[in-house]
Amino acid sequence: MAGPAFRAAAVRVRVPATSANLGPGFDAFGLALGLYDDVVVRVADSGLTVDIAGEGADNLARDERHLVVRSMRAAFDRLGGQPRGLEVVCANRIPHGRGLGSSSAAICAGIVAARAVTIGGASALDDDALLALASEIEGHPDNVAACLRGNFTVAWTDEESARTITLDPSDRVVPVVFIPSTEVLTETARGLLPKTVPLADAALNAGRAALMVEALTRRPELLLTATEDRLHQDYRASAMPDSAALVAALRSEGVPAVISGAGPTVLALTDEAHADKVLNFAGPQFAAHRLELDRTGATVLPLDM
Repeated sequence: MAGPAFRAAAVRVRVPATSANLGPGFDAFGLALGLYDDVVVRVADSGLTVDIAGEGADNLARDERHLVVRSMRAAFDRLGGQPRGLEVVCANRIPHGRGLGSSSAAICAGIVAARAVTIGGASALDDDALLALASEIEGHPDNVAACLRGNFTVAWTDEESARTITLDPSDRVVPVVFIPSTEVLTETARGLLPKTVPLADAALNAGRAALMVEALTRRPELLLTATEDRLHQDYRASAMPDSAALVAALRSEGVPAVISGAGPTVLALTDEAHADKVLNFAGPQFAAHRLELDRTGATVLPLDM
């Protein structure tokens, strides 16, 4: 059987940073943020070339080990076959190892690009199949769901595959991220979590997670209460003491703040009236940035944009 046909023209994919958990929604909630990686891919006659600018340019592999390339290979297998050669150019702006979904962005960029350069790719690998493949590569669906779909996502895994629903966060929500210079590996952060937690803590998180859906989409005034967590952040504090202290300081001033993903970035969900004041909490250990909410998720863009 003949393999797939590929487009001669290059494609450009833009993928957003994401923040997972959002406090109580451990391994379920994701929020897409207006900070982006771009990947340009062209099918070549032979070989593999990888060029990287920005984050990771000094230490990421430029061969088959690169996560974008590995994700593309997995997608091409689902699409029916590998191209003869690939040229991949990555412009990375999402910090690595900071809890802003850099690995999910690479995975989603790779699989979306593979689909885009394959003629008939959208029919062979639809959006649900993309989510399933991305979750399989990443190991959990929270970040990849938000990266692919944008907005605020609730993701889960049933007997068959990863699933998600997408909700529109309120226009009144202004994300502010506090990014430290140090990294924390997701594996390290997960290793600090206990095997069991008190029933009262689990019950509180269930209620706060349910409240978070209402608070983030329609009633941001409830976000301080809705972002309360007792399942993971306190247990991870020893790996990121400055971040834990910043979360506590922000919350003591009434600012809804959480550890972004596995950390150590801190995410504050403020509003237009208080965003500038919130930025001033950064201190010397953090670079503070006000971001937009991403509404589109992974997108194929014109090359000249």
